[in-house]
Amino acid sequence: MPPELVDSHCHLDFPDLIGELDDVIARAGAAGVRRMVTICTRLRNEPAVRAIAEAHEGVFYAAGVHPMSVAKEDAATVEQLTALARHPKMVGIGETGLDYHYEKESAAAQAASLHVHIEAARRTGLPLIIHARDADEDMARILTEEHAAGAYSCVMHCFSSGPALARAALDCGFYLSMSGVATFRNAAAVREIFAATPLDRILVETDSPYLAPPPHRGKRCEPAYTALTAAVGAEVKDLPLAEFAAATTANFDRLFAKAAEWSKARAV
Repeated sequence: MPPELVDSHCHLDFPDLIGELDDVIARAGAAGVRRMVTICTRLRNEPAVRAIAEAHEGVFYAAGVHPMSVAKEDAATVEQLTALARHPKMVGIGETGLDYHYEKESAAAQAASLHVHIEAARRTGLPLIIHARDADEDMARILTEEHAAGAYSCVMHCFSSGPALARAALDCGFYLSMSGVATFRNAAAVREIFAATPLDRILVETDSPYLAPPPHRGKRCEPAYTALTAAVGAEVKDLPLAEFAAATTANFDRLFAKAAEWSKARAV
């Protein structure tokens, strides 16, 4: 049997996956990926994403407004996000963050949205899920200042930023999530960051349907491929795959405690 893994970030409602969702989830289970968090990136899509989690035992969900959608969507409010968080399978706030690669012109609106999501994470106790691209300095400053003003938990999803942002996040007690990016041939710098990251601060994810690791690079990604990224993570940390898988699963349960409690209750 493959070791148990958790895909901490995927998008099961996206058109690439939704049409064969039962098969996608079955393939994930066969690869050892028995739980996953599907991410709602636009609040108007929250009912559909929630329905996926309700229909599948091992699927949980998070909700927020993606930074690349901020300029096109109604702004989220703290009250909206905290109300959604009452659902027993809603386990994270976001994804939110800053994206200056595609959407720098909306930087001010992205920052305002990020602050709203941070406050919702504080109030609910759910982890904040951060997207950061080409915005390391502002991202590190906002996360650090906000954490000093009032603690919250957080994962840096699909971490592919620089060492300064990694250090700022780890200094706040946050987690870094390893995606297929870390398996790419040209991503040695990302692997170096994960090699230096404490094992108890690492999660794994796919960001499906994007960023498929080799040998599927350039094709559609799916949660089963978490196992391929975990295999590279185990190499980076010089550990047996089973040990790396156990550690990252324990990390997920610690950060996403609401999901862990749900799973524990259902196993009894």
